Amino acid sequence: MTKNIKLGVSTWLWTSPFNSETVELFPKIKEMGFDYVEIPVEDPDIIDAETVKKALTENNLKPIICGAFGPSRDLTSNEESIHENCFQYLEACFKLSQSLDAGFVAGPMYSAVGKTRLLPPEERKAEWNLAVKNLRKVCEMATKFDQKIALEPLNRFESDLVNTAEQVLNLVNDINHPAARIMLDSFHMTLEERNLQHAIELVGDKLIHFQVSENYRGAPGTGQTRWDDIKSGLENIQYSGVVSIESFTPHVQELAGAVCIWRNFHPSQDQFAKDGLTFLEGLLNSN
Repeated sequence: MTKNIKLGVSTWLWTSPFNSETVELFPKIKEMGFDYVEIPVEDPDIIDAETVKKALTENNLKPIICGAFGPSRDLTSNEESIHENCFQYLEACFKLSQSLDAGFVAGPMYSAVGKTRLLPPEERKAEWNLAVKNLRKVCEMATKFDQKIALEPLNRFESDLVNTAEQVLNLVNDINHPAARIMLDSFHMTLEERNLQHAIELVGDKLIHFQVSENYRGAPGTGQTRWDDIKSGLENIQYSGVVSIESFTPHVQELAGAVCIWRNFHPSQDQFAKDGLTFLEGLLNSN
């Protein structure tokens, strides 16, 4: 049996972007039975930390802070001004995370989402080294706010730099900073990993967050994902963090277009969350 694992859900399941009014979802999320809520920070300027903190307290929820990384927040860009913009954005994320008593900021912050090119080996190596250099700076910044970073591999259709558990572990090892940790996402893993259990075991105690959805981005338990392998992997590394549902609503056009979701995956987004939670509780709390 997995021990001490808490369950969470991303507000992206219902809406985008997260702002101070999004806390209206918190009572429903708590009533469903979740302990954590993922807060995707697309624009820090529209999030009032005190408002969010008050709502978290009132609903007995804890936060996970996730970043959003488009072309203007690309730490492997050729433009240093874009690096600087990303640094400023991440500083705002760290401030928010610290003020909400969260311990890390998660996401694929090594590059821009959707950046996919076939590069010569020397260019790929140079880009990797740039990611290492800039992420080490990010780790130093995170430490000033008593934070860590959780780096997430993306599938090959969303990133050409870090796709697998092995690659993200290599990146963390090259960064060589205590603040550099790992987040895995079952959706990306089902596309890229040969064995889900082995991938989880490979990153081991560097794993500090785990996101889940089905292989088609639907509710956990409704598709082809090898949940038995995921459970075994988490058990074998004695994972005690959060397992959080991350999927997206097709009803916000900009978000749906960004993640290529063109249809409803469930009768309603509320039912998506409820059914996913029920499945995960049965999976993770059974022998």
